[in-house]
Amino acid sequence: MKIADDTIVVFFHDNGPNGVRWNGDMKGRKGSTDEGGVRSPLLVRWPNKIKNGTQIKPIAAAIDLLPTLADCAGIPVVSKKKLDGRSLKRFLLGQKGQWKERIIFSHWRGRVSARTQTHRLDHTGKLFDMTADPGQRKDISKTNPALATRLREEVARWKKTVVVELGKDTRAFVIGHPDFEWTQIPARDATAHGGLKRSNRFPNCSYFTNWTKLDDQLIWPAEVGADGRFEVTLHYAVPKGSEGAVLELSHNGNKLRHTIEHPHEAPARGQKHDRVPRAESYVKDFKSVNMGEIVLQKGNGELTLRALKIPGQEALEFRLLMLRRLK
Repeated sequence: MKIADDTIVVFFHDNGPNGVRWNGDMKGRKGSTDEGGVRSPLLVRWPNKIKNGTQIKPIAAAIDLLPTLADCAGIPVVSKKKLDGRSLKRFLLGQKGQWKERIIFSHWRGRVSARTQTHRLDHTGKLFDMTADPGQRKDISKTNPALATRLREEVARWKKTVVVELGKDTRAFVIGHPDFEWTQIPARDATAHGGLKRSNRFPNCSYFTNWTKLDDQLIWPAEVGADGRFEVTLHYAVPKGSEGAVLELSHNGNKLRHTIEHPHEAPARGQKHDRVPRAESYVKDFKSVNMGEIVLQKGNGELTLRALKIPGQEALEFRLLMLRRLK
């Protein structure tokens, strides 16, 4: 059937290295709005339509993926608001046509930069010629004041029309969605209470330690997608001699209790392989254990994990819960 030949496969990834390391001589890193903090590759495979070696020269961004893929698939895009992205189909298929000049804005924590086909205005108002100076070493805002002024005005307009609408998302985490068998509930998304400590201030890949008191607990604002019975798997570590903690998982009055019977000592790993010390948490090989089953009803509530008994110096180090919907 050669389905793969008529299937669009898109490969892209996160932007910017997480730390100071080689970045193709581009300025910036992860969390920066300079070229090195926002630029990343995009590869598209569609053998029946895209010629091998096709390269797209006009600047593009992730906002172009929806209109591009919808256009390629012949699916109309229905939106209450006009999309900022554009379809790149014509470039992928080697078709000719007019392409209006555009500005791509990059925003992170109040910092906004503006990128044209040839220049970038950084978040401080400095202007760089990205063709002659891709490393952003020479500010040319004084020698090209007209372009610098225009881009600053565009940034100000973009802030007034876009940034003001970026409200705080207070939605609960959806667990037990009816369309998915598994739900992952990591330490990353939990709010710690009491003396619990996160292994790193950056939550990705982190875990919680110092679970020493009965007042310590983890809470996730959680919306159960549909009623059901769920198997719960806990990923943990605890030193020998501290096993025996009794845990309770609860949500809107439904409870599950489990006793940690087996110790599992897990040293942090990864340090010896780092050429550059990482900013985020090191990882451990946590042990998984079946806590049992819990019945959950559809609706919002707080998913809470606490210790009812701590016979040793600590209850556990917590990494992850996994819920599996049972039929």
